[in-house]
Amino acid sequence: MDSSIHHVFTLGFPWQTQNPFLFCVYHLDHYPKGNDEMGPTDALEGRVLGNDFVIKDGWRMYHGRTIPGFPAHPHRGFETITIVDKGYCDHSDSLGASGRFGEGDVQWMTAGRGVQHSEMFPLLNTDKENPLELFQIWLNLPKKNKFTNPHFAMLWHEDIPVIESDEASVKIIAGNYRGYKALEPAPNSWASDSGNDVAIWNIHINANSNYTLPASMKGVNRTLYFYEGSEIAIEGQTITSNHGIELNGSGNIEIKTGDTTCHLLLLQGKPITEPVVQHGPFVMNTQLEIQNAMDEYRIDQFGGWPWPHPDNVHPKEKGRFAKYPNGTLEEK
Repeated sequence: MDSSIHHVFTLGFPWQTQNPFLFCVYHLDHYPKGNDEMGPTDALEGRVLGNDFVIKDGWRMYHGRTIPGFPAHPHRGFETITIVDKGYCDHSDSLGASGRFGEGDVQWMTAGRGVQHSEMFPLLNTDKENPLELFQIWLNLPKKNKFTNPHFAMLWHEDIPVIESDEASVKIIAGNYRGYKALEPAPNSWASDSGNDVAIWNIHINANSNYTLPASMKGVNRTLYFYEGSEIAIEGQTITSNHGIELNGSGNIEIKTGDTTCHLLLLQGKPITEPVVQHGPFVMNTQLEIQNAMDEYRIDQFGGWPWPHPDNVHPKEKGRFAKYPNGTLEEK
């Protein structure tokens, strides 16, 4: 019988992924109290502002200079799936769409033929700390959909299925889990075809539990990221946190936990059997397509930037919301 484990690796920054996923990053920042401008009250001296990726005092500014986050930047040829379990993210994009989401919400954005967006982390609490926990996942698009129209959707945490059992809770962001189906993905996503068996599950296994991860379809790549907890055991092999596990998904997989709750992220999907050429935020099939993307972005910035600042944030008093390119507004 084949082992359930193909490979175990240490989690870096970003986490390594398997086709059809291109990228996965985990942000955990213990931000201090916020100031009136939604930036940190702590001094910013000693940081390389504009490129602050070194954890100092428990947090990073990333590309932000006054508010942490990622000011306007382009994407083409893939999708971003952003899961904010703690804290908030302010989204603005070149389509005119915007939103504030967090505390378990998920944003699914198809870049397609090209879009600019910013992702800023406003520190809304002035009387207490502002912890941020966030995953961003890049899911490739097949050649036929590389130039699809950009698409923006918000998956509110109130609507996302979470399946509870004595052993674990499983949040289903994409795919099917034991008969429970995730919310609909973007229409031209690789995940929109159930035959590709794309799954994104956030799994919290209780302490001293035996949890069974159900089998996937044949020919599917499957990676389990163990990012919080002490240790798990799979087929007698002990794995400590901060490790990823590439799995053989053809059968059920038994996972045993020790004395702590263990948090894991599962990414799986049928690989896209096409060439992948990537240059930063552009992912295409040929080098010529990459060059064309760079040329187009230089000429029209994928439609320009309709916001007053590249690090645009929304009013401090604003709640969770999504405003879509057609003007439709959702508020939570």
